[in-house]
Amino acid sequence: MDGLTLTVNGLTSAQVAVAKTNHVPRRSSRSFSAIIRANVLTLFNLVIGVLWALILIFGEWQDGLFGLIIVANALIGIVQELRAKRTLDKLAVINEAPVTVRRDGREQEIQPHQVVLGDLILLGPGDRLLVDGEMVRSDGLEVDESLLTGEADPVHKKAGDQVLSGSFAVAGSGAFVATKVGTDAYAVKLAEEASTFHLAHSELRAGVANFIKYITWLVIPIGALLIYSQVNNSVDFGTAITGAVAGIVTMIPEGLVLMTSIAFAVGVVRLGRIKCLVQELPAIEGLARVDVLCLDKTGTLTAGGMDLDEVLPLRDDQPIDAALAALSHLDQQPNATARAIRAHYPAPGDGWTARDSVPFSSARKWSGADFGERGAWMLGAPDVLLDGGDGYDRAAALATTGARVLALCRADRLPAATGGSTSTATTGRASTTGPVADDGPAADSGSAAESGSVADSGSVVLEAVALVTFKQRIRPDACETLRYFAKQGVTIKVLSGDNPEAVSAIAIGLGIPDADRSIDARTLPDDDEEKLGELLDSHAVFGRVSPQQKRKFVAALQARGHTVAMTGDGVNDVLALKDADLGIAMGAGSPATKAVAQVVLLDDKFATLPHVVGEGRRVLANIERVSNLFLTKTFYAIVLSLAVGVAGVMFPFAPRHSTLTNALTIGVPALFLALAPTLERSKPGFVPRVLRFAVPAGVLCAVAVLISFWAAHSGTSTLVEDQTSAVITLFLTTWWVLVLIARPLNWWRVVLVGCMAAAFGIGLTLPFVRAFFALEPGDISNDLTAVGVSLVAAAAISIAVKVAGTLRA
Repeated sequence: MDGLTLTVNGLTSAQVAVAKTNHVPRRSSRSFSAIIRANVLTLFNLVIGVLWALILIFGEWQDGLFGLIIVANALIGIVQELRAKRTLDKLAVINEAPVTVRRDGREQEIQPHQVVLGDLILLGPGDRLLVDGEMVRSDGLEVDESLLTGEADPVHKKAGDQVLSGSFAVAGSGAFVATKVGTDAYAVKLAEEASTFHLAHSELRAGVANFIKYITWLVIPIGALLIYSQVNNSVDFGTAITGAVAGIVTMIPEGLVLMTSIAFAVGVVRLGRIKCLVQELPAIEGLARVDVLCLDKTGTLTAGGMDLDEVLPLRDDQPIDAALAALSHLDQQPNATARAIRAHYPAPGDGWTARDSVPFSSARKWSGADFGERGAWMLGAPDVLLDGGDGYDRAAALATTGARVLALCRADRLPAATGGSTSTATTGRASTTGPVADDGPAADSGSAAESGSVADSGSVVLEAVALVTFKQRIRPDACETLRYFAKQGVTIKVLSGDNPEAVSAIAIGLGIPDADRSIDARTLPDDDEEKLGELLDSHAVFGRVSPQQKRKFVAALQARGHTVAMTGDGVNDVLALKDADLGIAMGAGSPATKAVAQVVLLDDKFATLPHVVGEGRRVLANIERVSNLFLTKTFYAIVLSLAVGVAGVMFPFAPRHSTLTNALTIGVPALFLALAPTLERSKPGFVPRVLRFAVPAGVLCAVAVLISFWAAHSGTSTLVEDQTSAVITLFLTTWWVLVLIARPLNWWRVVLVGCMAAAFGIGLTLPFVRAFFALEPGDISNDLTAVGVSLVAAAAISIAVKVAGTLRA
């Protein structure tokens, strides 16, 4: 097969069978072996394993129950992450956009991994380039390479030019031959250099990691002091080791990392059930922190597609219907606007063959073609093509009703895509000075380029021939979804390239606050971020927004301390989606938007967003609750170990006592609390808030335990009875911490804390349980003292929490 045949017909089936395939390792999560290593080979497991071995050698096996934590943590962590991995992998397959290739002389849609070296790949607006290649045909093709180079201006591609994976088509169409596939492709090499498994920044994960780091450094010296004091002050070496291990094990927040991983993983699975793909796990955290949601009107507030409403002639002597039919059939991959016109004009008439054409882009806001003797015709936003006159006024009036309005114009020749100016004839326009409609003639395509003018040189005479109006399909779930965000304190900003009055009319109908005060983005300052931020804070609707401005809007809102989520479905949204704290793409959107977004709504339902935000808030609020539990335990253990080490006395309880109280006041409750529903919006300052609660609560618990133990130890009771008194105090004080953390107490939380108290009470009454955990609540005086001290400590903890203001009542 020669080169010419290849560029026309593509590969044959026989050539495809032996060609190198586009195999790229899936990166939706860590590999199976990495998951095993991450959950088994941890510092905490090593420390707990060594302590467990010491107990088995020098103590009783009942005191080694804490060793089961290693097995439980590893198994639960592995199972949950594997569940999340399977969910992500399945959704990632659904999210993959098919690739259009030409094989055996006909077009076919195949999956990305089925592309082979030498394939002839066809491109249209919004298509993402998955492999590298060489252009063989270009019909005004413009490619955005900003994700690779950082340069936002689209690059015009012609036959013979090289194209790189990771870029995407924003205007025109074309075809290229794949020259590098799989791991040889440029974008894949970049990903390999970055890392195989990447997690974006997470304040929560960073906070937990800091806790672990500091606690590890504290455990080493305090543990050494505790071991020294116990060995020096105990006749029985086994008892000394048992006491030291009890203090060290209690200091380790062994379940904190586990619960964090479980919460994230369960969040991924839950969102997967509603067809929501979370491409980065920390995106769940971003969901909880969002306080500003930027919406692109098209594809978000309005459903995909539109319907042709009216064609309003401005001149009666022009072939309006024929021109519209010809313009709508120019592109081999028509967008929503072209499809709406085609529905009324199935085929162009004779003699309407384009000699030259300019594809639509969101920067130009128009498209057109030169039909030779028929003249040059343009279709685009009235603000760009018209400059005063009756047509302009009629278009403005129509836009205030919420209708989409385009102007059809005729010229003596076709203007170039950029540069120059035009002169006006009848109702014409003078020059294009800004982007107008992000969903103009090509409603689902766009460009990141700066705006250009209609003509690149000289003067092009435009005649306004007709106005074309379209009915936009408002999403039926939009009103309810927007009301949800209003109740949750999330501010809505509508950023659209369409006419401000048209966008405002739709926003008012949907009940968006302050939607009646819209702003034309072309009037906004380009170099005054503070002024821009003020306008963004005080207004909700912005029209005539260019792709570059959307990016600036996101940055300006972030500079004012907002956590910004951006939704979109067109390639004109890519840059803003990429820079937002949380990018959310619609499943029916372009492959480029889905590639850069952290969250993809695969079912294309706007109503899914409340579930997405709610899941993020659930995860973060519950992890903060759980962190309070685990770190309270850590701090009371640190205080106890320091006090015992310095005083040189016996540790107040054995490892089995710690296992019992931790299971009932931390382990079991944390598992339920980590997965509980909540609507609390997360706020920055996770680490300081947790410390303000855990430090005073832990110190007060430790003081109460020491008082109970020393009071009992000064009498005639046995060591086991003294330890039982300390265990009662420890349980009651930490149980009260659980009650405070579990608030607000609904029915199931009351049942949860009640069951934990009942379980401890049953344990004290059943002889075999008492024997197993070495409990002897026989000394009434000691036990009553323990209860009294616990009540005082509980009151003190409540006051400390109220003063700190870290928990909601």
